[in-house]
Amino acid sequence: MSRLHLAFHCGGLNLAGTLDNAPGTTGLLIVTGGQEPRAGAFGWQARLAAEVASAGFPVFRFDRRGIGDSEGEDRGYEKSRKDIASALQAFRALSPQMDSVVGFGNCDGASALMLAEGLGCDALVLSNPWAIEDSTASLPPAATVRSRYLSKLRNPGEIWRLLTGKVDLPKLASGIRHASGTGQQANPLIPPLKAGLAEFSGDVRFLVAENDRTAQVFAADWGPDERMAVCENAGHAYAEPQAREWLLAQVLLALRS
Repeated sequence: MSRLHLAFHCGGLNLAGTLDNAPGTTGLLIVTGGQEPRAGAFGWQARLAAEVASAGFPVFRFDRRGIGDSEGEDRGYEKSRKDIASALQAFRALSPQMDSVVGFGNCDGASALMLAEGLGCDALVLSNPWAIEDSTASLPPAATVRSRYLSKLRNPGEIWRLLTGKVDLPKLASGIRHASGTGQQANPLIPPLKAGLAEFSGDVRFLVAENDRTAQVFAADWGPDERMAVCENAGHAYAEPQAREWLLAQVLLALRS
């Protein structure tokens, strides 16, 4: 396995890409989410790329326009179709032995792949898709809050904290009001995601990190889906050791299918 840093073109601009080379005929295209460049604090994707390439599958990562080392203006995940298409074209040119590509996205990288209808990929692995209209929202879905409070009621230590005045009662009351909600307004971001994905004919896997609020909102608003797998006690970037192993196993399973 070797790692190559390079530039490729998108709309007359230079975008930064990284190829972890391997001989496999199925490759992994990683679409990063939000303000996550290929390097720095989000190096978990660089580690994932190295592990996947060590298993024999080539991996391509890139910074979309206006992010990291790429030129241009950040147009947001909703308008990243051209970036993904250009990255996929560069990936296929650099790894001509490939006959199929699995697209992997985390957070709004997953949502970008859905809105772009898979855009030439043969299968998709969609992790913690972004579907939060108000980025300042702080409360998880009501069902998640109810589950949390039920868990606390089974814990004698939490009951003792309540009886001894160590619980923030206004905050508790607010949480109970939110947990009591049985219905919420429909999430307007879900229909475009479903419409985009409906145009994709390949295999789809949803990965959901149990402790991630982004994943909780998506899972609650998307609804039951047999394609959805949940990683217990995992955060948004799968930083926990068991979560790292789980994520790698899920990605390799998609590549080998």
